[in-house]
Parts: sequence; structure tokens; C-alpha cells
Amino acid sequence: MSQKFDTYEELGQKMANYGKENPEIMTAFSKLHDAGSKNGALSFKYKELIALGIGIHAKCEGCIVMHIQDALKAGATHGEIVETIGTAIYMGGGPAVVYGTKAFAVLQAYEAENGVQ
Repeated sequence: MSQKFDTYEELGQKMANYGKENPEIMTAFSKLHDAGSKNGALSFKYKELIALGIGIHAKCEGCIVMHIQDALKAGATHGEIVETIGTAIYMGGGPAVVYGTKAFAVLQAYEAENGVQ
């Protein structure tokens, strides 16, 4: 992405690098991610939208980047992501506005780079 956020790929590489140094933790995290991401009563898409909202509330820029892209790959629409951002703002107040608008910038950048309108 052509902005100040780490890209999805850069974040993945940082996690892989850390995993080489601390494989026990990253293997456990990977298993937790896999278990929490499985389709169940909630589909992977909705779990990614929830994770995006939590990432906004937690002020986690890397989480925002990764969960927007994963939500889109799972079939989330622009409108679903915009509403997820809005729900995070509703629940998180002022700080969530700051990170929600950052999330919207990530969405716009991803869509522009991938020819999505």
C-alpha cells in the first residue's frame, strides 16, 4: 500500500521473523488464530469483521490492515466494512473515530490498488 501503514505482506514477514526467534509463542498463536477463524455459527467473513471492529477499538493498525484484507478476501463488501467501522466508532467513541478513519483509509487504498470501485 502506498501509505504509512505496514502492508499485509510486511506484517506477515515480521510475524514470520519473530516466529523464528520465538516459535513456541507464534505456533500457539497460529493455532489460536486457526481455531478462532473456522467457520461455525459465524462464518469466517463475519469473524473477520468482528476482528476489524476490535482492532479499531484496540488501536491496532496492523490488525486493521490484516483484517480488512482478510474480510475482503472472505467476501465482505465495502458497505459491510464501512458499517463495521461505524459500529466500532459507536462503541469506542473519540479514539475509535481516529482509528476508524484510518481503517477507512486502508480500505480505500486497498480498493484503489486492486481496481475495486
